[in-house]
Amino acid sequence: MAAYHTGSPPPLTVPPLAPPPPSTHPPRFLFLYGSLRARSYSRLLAEEGARLLEGLGAEVRWYHPHALPLYGAVPDSHPEVAALRELSLWSEGQVWSSPEQHGAITAVMKNQLDWLPLSIGALRPTQGRTLAVMQVSGGSQSFNTVNTLRLLGRWMRMITIPNQSSVPKAWQEFHEDGRMKDSDLRDRLVDVMEELYRFTLLTRDLREQLVDRYSERREAAAKAEADASRPADRIGRQGL
Repeated sequence: MAAYHTGSPPPLTVPPLAPPPPSTHPPRFLFLYGSLRARSYSRLLAEEGARLLEGLGAEVRWYHPHALPLYGAVPDSHPEVAALRELSLWSEGQVWSSPEQHGAITAVMKNQLDWLPLSIGALRPTQGRTLAVMQVSGGSQSFNTVNTLRLLGRWMRMITIPNQSSVPKAWQEFHEDGRMKDSDLRDRLVDVMEELYRFTLLTRDLREQLVDRYSERREAAAKAEADASRPADRIGRQGL
């Protein structure tokens, strides 16, 4: 229990939800994938999704994980780590696409997510951003990987959309040029990208309000009370 838990919690006030002026720039999406293979089916699935989002008018950027060091092996100032974090801060939504290996996400996928902290000073590289999760399998259809990605998205305070894509026998689902074959699996991918696009448009301007927390406001108020030189950090004196 923190020192400011004295038995007299400050009153709760109704948070304002008036939206700011709507953004007019194309929604921004970051794509992450979980394989280093030259013909990576998780990357091919992501590329198909990226083409769909670009067709809807979005701006898409990629992080390619081939040179990313193992988490904890280098300082946070490493250029690959810095590049990944900058892309996450730039994004308004993300797409995570991973193969399933031994019933879980790959080490390549997890390593990228481990390098994304909940906060970098006052900045939150993942909080409040939308997220779509996808997986590919070499055999029968599975949902272990998308379920794990959902858990991680919740932990990283992201708005994970309800729909998802799971592609079984992925080696059968793509043409030699890397394009996805026309099928019900591709139709589902279209559904996912459309849903992600809409959720992002609806939430991106309310991101800070949607993830604003009473517990964090109270902690900030206590720190401001203890140190008069600290800014109030959005905290009013009439209640939280």
